[in-house]
Amino acid sequence: MRGNASSASASPTSPVSRSAPPVGRGSRRKKVLLALAGLLLAFSVYEYVTLPDAGALEKENPKTTALIEQRAEEAREAGKKARRRQHWVALSAISKHAVAAVLVSEDAGFYVHEGVDSSEVRKAMEEAWEKGRLGRGASTITQQLAKNLWLSTDRSLLRKAKELVLAHRLEESLTKKRILALYLNVVEWGQGVYGIEAGAREHFGVSASQLTVAQGAILAAMLPAPRKRSPSSGSRALWRRAHWIVDQLASVNRITAAQADEARGDIDRLLGRKPAGGSADDDEDER
Repeated sequence: MRGNASSASASPTSPVSRSAPPVGRGSRRKKVLLALAGLLLAFSVYEYVTLPDAGALEKENPKTTALIEQRAEEAREAGKKARRRQHWVALSAISKHAVAAVLVSEDAGFYVHEGVDSSEVRKAMEEAWEKGRLGRGASTITQQLAKNLWLSTDRSLLRKAKELVLAHRLEESLTKKRILALYLNVVEWGQGVYGIEAGAREHFGVSASQLTVAQGAILAAMLPAPRKRSPSSGSRALWRRAHWIVDQLASVNRITAAQADEARGDIDRLLGRKPAGGSADDDEDER
């Protein structure tokens, strides 16, 4: 009887013999996760409080921008002298046709949204998830301004997050007209060309106030890739986009049918009818 009891106690199925999980393993994992979450929160707060304040731009024009400095550094690394053409003008000194062309092309809902087009951001995030990288698009004029003023041209999620925060700050601090005026004066319009006044002079030899419907459409069509899509580049993408912009302007009654017909003819004259030039990366966004 004593022997049987001994055998039973040593049985591998006995509850006494089962090895219990190390005490505290789940607790340690929880502590590590909490620590990581805390570090992420602290980093987010640090990034938020150290991002630039947009209030100063209410009455002052920036002396330079992150994009201008980036291009200057790229030129120095290539052993070249940085080129900078920029002439600040008021929004009222820019052709209304050119302003309308930029809005239609870059951000048709500019006066409706609060700096971020949430539906477009969602689409961009879904595309990034599918492709494994952040692509182009989804940026409003306010977001583009934030990026040009303070950030780099890389496509990381961290940069995108900063861009969204800064766009919100711009919208909180400035009027829509001020945001648009700043954007039109700092956006890149060719190699070393910044702002619509410099762009008009560089590509058409006129001031921004004198830009025609066709010229405004061409300048707006340059914006996704301003250093590749110059009017003299023979870019098919530029020709197609300029015609599309004219069609959009006519569809929302910003120009008449007669003005649209005239603009299409002017685009063909300025760029050549259906240019044969261009390359496979003609549509690549380089902003």
